[in-house]
Amino acid sequence: MADAAPADSRGGRGERGERGERGGRGGFGRGRGRGRGGRGRGRGRRDDGEQAWTPVTKLGRLVRDGKIKSIEQVYLFSLPIKEYQIVDIFLPKLKDEVMKITPV
Repeated sequence: MADAAPADSRGGRGERGERGERGGRGGFGRGRGRGRGGRGRGRGRRDDGEQAWTPVTKLGRLVRDGKIKSIEQVYLFSLPIKEYQIVDIFLPKLKDEVMKITPV
């Protein structure tokens, strides 16, 4: 019965034809990043000036209030440091350097 037509009059591809429900391209309908706003919106602009640090973690609040006076106390209780400002307070002269990055 190879000559018999499929039961669906559109070639057996379902209700929407050969492209499917979303135009045959997959994804979520409209593509990526082309709609409202474009690139780089939603986070605001950075100021060049220094702003006051508002800690997010409990350790950050303790350091800001002066209850923890050295980085040794942080390591003594194995507390995770999740804010870079904590290290900046204890080690103000610490400098970051990148020597060389090579792909492997």
